[in-house]
Amino acid sequence: MAKSLQLIPVLDLMGGQVVHAYAGRRDEYRPLKSVLCDSSRPEAVVEGLLTLYPFRRIYIADLDAILGRGNHRAVLEALYRAHPDLEFWVDGGFVDVVAAKAWQDMGLGRPVLGSESLAALPERGALRADSVLSLDFRGEDFLGPAALMREAERWPAEVIVMTLARVGVGAGPDLARLAQLRSLNPTCRLYAAGGVRHAADLAALAKAGAAGVLLASALHADILSRAELADFHADHPTSAATDARASAPGRDR
Repeated sequence: MAKSLQLIPVLDLMGGQVVHAYAGRRDEYRPLKSVLCDSSRPEAVVEGLLTLYPFRRIYIADLDAILGRGNHRAVLEALYRAHPDLEFWVDGGFVDVVAAKAWQDMGLGRPVLGSESLAALPERGALRADSVLSLDFRGEDFLGPAALMREAERWPAEVIVMTLARVGVGAGPDLARLAQLRSLNPTCRLYAAGGVRHAADLAALAKAGAAGVLLASALHADILSRAELADFHADHPTSAATDARASAPGRDR
């Protein structure tokens, strides 16, 4: 079996719906159309994802919060009540570690500090070991305080490599950037985001040493089967409830 990966589905929230992210061009995002559900409502999308596979965590990008035009706190509260066994990683456009800590204290998920939202380089030691940092790139451009790339020793243990130009376009994962960031800080667990097309891409990421991967389009287009996901998933569910959900009819091909 291939080296394992943490497989983390993505929900991009905009205007109360889950949208299909495309190359980071947010003005072009439209409500999600998925084989897993018949609605773009967040609760329906989560249920569809869990019917496909009993994932343990979900990454949520609150795009309204990131763009500074509101937030989806009520949606996240409802998702947490409905799925208390899930771990939510939430990028809520946090401008600093204080804002992220305030979110974490509400108990609605683990905050993700997206570099594109950071107002300045966090003070030394401010990024705790349990933080999640997203290093955001648009093309070759790094989105965020430039010093964050120069001082990789400040990164926390878990870092998302967000390649916006590859999100939703089927261009394949950015293995070169993954290798670059690994060389800057080989102690971090890196999570690739953007570009996964099929199981071969998962194998390539595992071979490259990624700890995990954020997934969206390949799940909603019915490209990755439950069996393929199980071949890679690092933390298999063991409870009777999640085992029963995994055996739901109609999703194995």
